[in-house]
Amino acid sequence: MRRHLLWLFLLLQTASISFAEVQPEQHVIGTDSPKETKGDTFRVEVAPAQNGRQTVQPGADLVDSAMVELRKIYHPFHHKSRKQHGIFGSLLHLAMKAVPTLRLSPLPLLEESAQKNNSDAIFILAELNFYGNYSYPKDFRAAFNNYQKLALLDGNSSALYMLGLMYSTGVGGAVERDQARALLYYTFAADQGHTRAEMAVAHRHHAGIGTPKSCETAVKYYKRVADKAIGWYRSGPPGGMGWVPESYRIADDIGGIYGEGASVVSAGANALKAHPSSDAYASIDDIIEYLDLMSQKGDFKASFNLGRIYYEGQRGLPRNLEQAKHYFFKVTQKFWGKKGNNKAVDTTKPGLDKIASKAAGFLGRMYLRGEGVDQSFDRAKFWLDRGRAFGDAQSQHGLGLMFLHGYGVPKNVGNAIEHFRAAADQDFAPAQVQLGALYLDQGNTEDPVAANHVFELAARYGNIEAYYYLAEMNFFGVGREKSCNTGLNYYKNVAERAEPLVSSWAEANLAYEAGDNELAFLEYLSAAEQGYEKAQNNVAFILDPEHSRLPIPQWLYKKAQKPELLENPSLALIYWTRSARQGNIDALVKMGDYYLYGIGTDADVDKAVQCYTGASEYQQSAQALYNLGWMHENGVGLNQDYHLAKRYYDTALETNEEAYLPVALSLLKLRAKSAWNTFTNGRINSIQDEPVSKKDWSLSEWINNFLQADEMYYEDDMDELFDDTMPGGDPGLTDMDDGIFESLAIVGLVGALVFLLMYRQQRQQAARRREEEERRQQQQQQHHGAQGPAARAAAGGNQQPQQQGGDFRGGFMPQPGDPNMGQWAGGVVGH
Repeated sequence: MRRHLLWLFLLLQTASISFAEVQPEQHVIGTDSPKETKGDTFRVEVAPAQNGRQTVQPGADLVDSAMVELRKIYHPFHHKSRKQHGIFGSLLHLAMKAVPTLRLSPLPLLEESAQKNNSDAIFILAELNFYGNYSYPKDFRAAFNNYQKLALLDGNSSALYMLGLMYSTGVGGAVERDQARALLYYTFAADQGHTRAEMAVAHRHHAGIGTPKSCETAVKYYKRVADKAIGWYRSGPPGGMGWVPESYRIADDIGGIYGEGASVVSAGANALKAHPSSDAYASIDDIIEYLDLMSQKGDFKASFNLGRIYYEGQRGLPRNLEQAKHYFFKVTQKFWGKKGNNKAVDTTKPGLDKIASKAAGFLGRMYLRGEGVDQSFDRAKFWLDRGRAFGDAQSQHGLGLMFLHGYGVPKNVGNAIEHFRAAADQDFAPAQVQLGALYLDQGNTEDPVAANHVFELAARYGNIEAYYYLAEMNFFGVGREKSCNTGLNYYKNVAERAEPLVSSWAEANLAYEAGDNELAFLEYLSAAEQGYEKAQNNVAFILDPEHSRLPIPQWLYKKAQKPELLENPSLALIYWTRSARQGNIDALVKMGDYYLYGIGTDADVDKAVQCYTGASEYQQSAQALYNLGWMHENGVGLNQDYHLAKRYYDTALETNEEAYLPVALSLLKLRAKSAWNTFTNGRINSIQDEPVSKKDWSLSEWINNFLQADEMYYEDDMDELFDDTMPGGDPGLTDMDDGIFESLAIVGLVGALVFLLMYRQQRQQAARRREEEERRQQQQQQHHGAQGPAARAAAGGNQQPQQQGGDFRGGFMPQPGDPNMGQWAGGVVGH
């Protein structure tokens, strides 16, 4: 029984040694070497040799023995497997992690060698203490001591850089933050050519961190890195080095710092406009699965898109050149067949010729560069000629490179320019760069201007060479006015785009995907010190103690305990600030939250208001507008004013329609408070109706507005129903607006109706007066003999006012001021 147990133990031990990938989170020890790290090597910086000769350091044999042991357990970073392990695989994985190994520990060997002042051993120990590799516990104080010892021993540039990083951030509590000392150590390392230190120094002089801003000094260091980056890029295969960009904000995966719809990056104009047939929320796995299904059904567009995805790669999906070649060949075979002739065999499917020419262009590029296939200029020209025959821009550019440099064909600059110009006319950025470079070589006065134009066109697509040329031309004033700031921005772009050369983005992303937030934080921290805004945002997001302001009861939600290393809100505020200074609006709102609630700093409501106001300018951040409304509503840092609070709430809703629910609830509460304030005669300014300005129109303005409104009515409603012309009609008359004639006719009819009514009333009043006159005369004749002179005089006196009031001999209507004027007007209106 014991024998079986022994054999089982040895079997598990052997399996555990071969199953070294149980620790994928190892940090690659070393510096900024441009070469890729292989699975069995480390990038370890060796102390500079004296007099140009490499000397053997004491304890070198111990370091070699330690490295042999480390290589046995080292496995390079890799993305998570897309295939899930079964239950037995998972159990085996856990068993391998639980079984103890019988390897020789390399630490005693390194410590013994370090005691002999071996620089390699000291550096490796410092890295192990700082990053906690191979389950070695982190000890930032020990790491600082080792870095300091190595810096004093031989001025190692990597050690100086790490000392600058620790003084800048105070990470791990090893030292207090001191920006002056950080800049000092960064500068010492940068002067020795340490690339990351050069970027850190450049960023500090650019942003004014620990030193006054200086464009010239920042350009000095950024240009050094840009020169290295462009040299590294051009050292690759024809067409330049290729890589998958890794820089991104981890908060963007959840819709931004404040979540989907609340952050600027996922709200308003930046919101994903998804519909049932879109892939706005689809993962890359779902897209690949769908395209593969369509490709199997014969969809050549799906095959081409799959080939392009595998060729270019993206974050979380490494390049797969074998698969790319398979799908590109699949497309070309549909059009040209498998015999290799240039005659098309299928011309019935619309668009197949264009897609096939693009696939041929990619195949030509792969043969030209030796990607996924053996490099062959003959095969490259064969495929590029096929693509060029149908106007493919990439094929034209590839042929231009072959004629320019003589790859398998005689050099011919004229042919190269012709192909480059044809591709550039199709807005192909690499061809535009090559054409611009040829313009600069001519030396004519107007050539730099033409070169600058094509470089700017190529820069729209993020071409690193275009950025470099524009940086040089702007900084030195070639073909345009000299501008230090513009050149600085272009140099910074060039430096930051060469990610595999200068940064730790790949290691940081893989560590974060593996769930090791501490290691991801340390890797992002280095990139943040180099000036990457996205890395600064990531560091602050990982350290952020308040990812949500929604208070959830502890008995409903158990908050995960953060490691002590990640409990540093003051450092989070520093990087929120640096990210905001580089234009991140959500980071600026976060700064306001920290100042408002006193997170990582003393509460300062005035600074919070400044942050929110800056983020709300031009209605960019609905969250900032909402916060300002809340502050006006409650009188926090701003005057309590319900009317202004409503304005900010309304503007927040206009900026982001997804804020309807919180804004509606806030307005409901605000209106209730405002109503109570009005009812109790409170001192707070209540919600008021917005004043509406009214303009007094003259008669001519009223008529013009009336006619314009009538014209718009007929244009909107009637033009679609009737044709503008009549057969045999006069074109001059048909061009006139019929609505004007109708309006004039209506006005004339109304005037005629009023005239007839008035005339009718006049006739009735005249007839009534005649009747009354006749009746009075009859009465006078009957009583003439009975009345005396006094009575007749009185009767004559009473008749005179009646005649004056009833007979309008003075004109068509009563005179102004006449008592009968009201009766006359009433009669007209009454009729």
